[in-house]
Amino acid sequence: MICIRCHMGCRLSVTQDENGCTVTGNTCPRGREYGIQEMTCPTRVVTSSVRVENGRRPVCSVKTAAAVPKADIPAVLAAIRTISISAPIAIGDVICADVAGTGAALVATAND
Repeated sequence: MICIRCHMGCRLSVTQDENGCTVTGNTCPRGREYGIQEMTCPTRVVTSSVRVENGRRPVCSVKTAAAVPKADIPAVLAAIRTISISAPIAIGDVICADVAGTGAALVATAND
């Protein structure tokens, strides 16, 4: 895998056994942390859009304020599809405090 924690873009090799994970190819400690996280519990920031009533546009872009476990992404997207908000909206407004029980807030990334 390619590490994305810094500008180096190191090619990591990660193996896992009963003693834990072994990471090679990293040039900094962040690469080791990234490799272990990707192997044990990968997370992603989810971006999408929600419906807007009485706005200039029919939708507003949103994202999770924190990365959520990759396995929870389908539930996050399903929850987002049920949300409809009313204008006005500002960047950073919390649209949902705890989207799909992940503990991550859903925030607006555009004004309307």
